[in-house]
Amino acid sequence: MLWVTPTDINSNIIKTTARRLSIKGEKVARIVPKNTILVTCIASIGKNALVLEKSSFNQQINSLTPFDKYNPYFLLTDSVLWSNTMKQQGAAGMMQIVNKNEFSEIETNIPSEEEQNKIGNLYKQIDNLITLHQRYKNRRKGVDKMDTYDGNELFYKYYERWVNVYKEGAIRKSTMQKYNLSLKWLKKLAPKLKLKEVNRITYQEILNGYAEKHERQSTMDFHHQIKASVLDAVDDGYIEKDPTRKAIIKGRTPVREKKEKYLNQFELQKLISDLNLKNSINSDWLIYLIAKTGLRFSEALAITPKDFDFPHQILNVDKTWNYKDNTGFEATKNKSSERKVQLDWQTVIQFSELVKDLEPSSPIFINDRIYNSTINDLLARHCKRVEIPVISIHGLRHTHASLLLYAGVSVASVAHRLGHASMTTTQKTYLHIIQELENTDIDKIMRALTSLNS
Repeated sequence: MLWVTPTDINSNIIKTTARRLSIKGEKVARIVPKNTILVTCIASIGKNALVLEKSSFNQQINSLTPFDKYNPYFLLTDSVLWSNTMKQQGAAGMMQIVNKNEFSEIETNIPSEEEQNKIGNLYKQIDNLITLHQRYKNRRKGVDKMDTYDGNELFYKYYERWVNVYKEGAIRKSTMQKYNLSLKWLKKLAPKLKLKEVNRITYQEILNGYAEKHERQSTMDFHHQIKASVLDAVDDGYIEKDPTRKAIIKGRTPVREKKEKYLNQFELQKLISDLNLKNSINSDWLIYLIAKTGLRFSEALAITPKDFDFPHQILNVDKTWNYKDNTGFEATKNKSSERKVQLDWQTVIQFSELVKDLEPSSPIFINDRIYNSTINDLLARHCKRVEIPVISIHGLRHTHASLLLYAGVSVASVAHRLGHASMTTTQKTYLHIIQELENTDIDKIMRALTSLNS
């Protein structure tokens, strides 16, 4: 555990300290969680820093641990104002000191949570850029290893610290959960492995252990997450050579081949005809919109009236709705997911009437907490009633894409409409359809060549 003294507060983010607290010391010390802001209160008053892991500190430091609704990186930027107040208080007294009561009475203005996150995340991105720039400068100067780092840190602890520094606050919550799950597996598979002991063999043993319980694709995802931290350790000089080079990805054989279900055009038409499309928004309209646009479920839930550009027949997709944690709007899955989806004239007419009297910035499909399983059950009932294959709400997205591909729409256009980060994702997802279309194209080519006379 970090042991912080005023001399350790020489930058706004504390990532390491000259000394660490012993296990014995942890039992009696004042301990604060990660994302706590530390402020010096004696002598050198008003030096501020954010700790990125559980820490302890001496009596010359006060601390502020924010609740979940407050962004720690925003509060760090705001702490400059506290420093000025503390320096004035310290200068006014007989001794250069600001006690705990005086510190707790300092007032500050806090904007909305959304504004805090914008400011805090920007600050974090800037700090990460500075870190990367400093790393690059060190490499140019030939600084291969940090003098204060001996590599005795446990590998999983290093990975945990790396995730906290580079990923927390910069990625979606759902993605962060995947990194934390990888951390649990890393701790389970290599609880005593030190960072300096990570080499090609020990790294491959970790992957092999993970592969015993997971399919190959899951092992590949685990590898990519761990590898990113390892490459940074190589760049920083903590590890001499890249241990992930030529790593072999294994995995359990899938119980059955996974094939995404989708409907053909006739089946989709039967489904749409069974929907209860009233004069007001309901869950059937949600099913209808996804079928017509191919939106992800979370993207469709986030649609508001102002997202519709009816004159240009466009639906703007620039956010999602976190239905799993019921925490409201979130960023899209990736930058490519922010897109403009063209609407047909029928959908434009229908939704222009449905949303005209609704609150412009409120999601049109959210009245209460909504669950993916609830909509899937509703969709399944419709499918059974009209005697077509039962598909999930995500299967509607696949249905939309497959109909476009069969209609001759290019893979590039389908990828853009679906918000895929690259065409490769589209090609992998709909490989069976693309291969079927290629076989049709071969027949056309042969007919065309045969028609040529010598």
